[in-house]
Amino acid sequence: MPPLYRSKDKVIPSTDLFGAAQQCLAASSVVDKLRLTKTTAQLWLDGHYSLISETPPQPIGEPGRPARPELVIPGDVPRRGLGSEAGRAALIHAVTHIEFNAINLAWDAVYRFRGLPAQYYSDWVRVADEEAYHFELLSKRLQNLGYQYGDFPAHNGLWAMAQKTADDPMVRMALVPRVLEARGLDVTPGMMQRLKKVGDDGTVEILKTILHDEIGHVEIGSRWFKYFCDERGLNAESTFRELINAYFIGELRGPFNYEKRQQAGFSVDELKTLEKLAAQPAID
Repeated sequence: MPPLYRSKDKVIPSTDLFGAAQQCLAASSVVDKLRLTKTTAQLWLDGHYSLISETPPQPIGEPGRPARPELVIPGDVPRRGLGSEAGRAALIHAVTHIEFNAINLAWDAVYRFRGLPAQYYSDWVRVADEEAYHFELLSKRLQNLGYQYGDFPAHNGLWAMAQKTADDPMVRMALVPRVLEARGLDVTPGMMQRLKKVGDDGTVEILKTILHDEIGHVEIGSRWFKYFCDERGLNAESTFRELINAYFIGELRGPFNYEKRQQAGFSVDELKTLEKLAAQPAID
């Protein structure tokens, strides 16, 4: 599908948040996306934007992104051992790409879903800004190892799910923050341990910051998912289970980090449901 966030070399200032979010999504260069994200987040905090727009959201397409990295199917993304700088760089690159996607995901959550409380938009603007900061930290770490973002192939799984959930904010909140992005809460602590064993304390410190912030990001997804369920008179736990069955049959992976996920708004019953569906034990 071709890009539907129409981008021009000249950025036209927007008076509404939705137009500004669209410009952030459309930016194809990393430098422009980071600059627009930081500027837009600050202007929103300063009260510059309204939540009134006469232009409805366009059907979801592809966000602006640089020509590299090459996007491949998940199984074709190379996996290398952490004993070499190249291996560590490949791992860092994979996380960097997740953070780049997360910037776009946050802006699409702002741009696409209209008529919601102002706090919803404040939450997702903050997420976009923090994801941009994470991307910067990881990009600098890659550069320290002699690599750049785009030097390794990557996959597009996160954005593919955004496209599948573009018609319903409740489904988006359930499946993108609470399933795909929440996976980082499970795997990052182990990643940090492995990197510490090979002496990569610099990357460990960055991941520590990211893990702390990502708990908050997933909690935002949990909170708004429950808000939408309450608005519709739905039971959040049973709805979450039904959505996982509908979208992730045979694809859900464990184990699950109870401590981090509970901090991010998961109930014990939800975690037990995830375990059962993934047929994996919990992390102690």
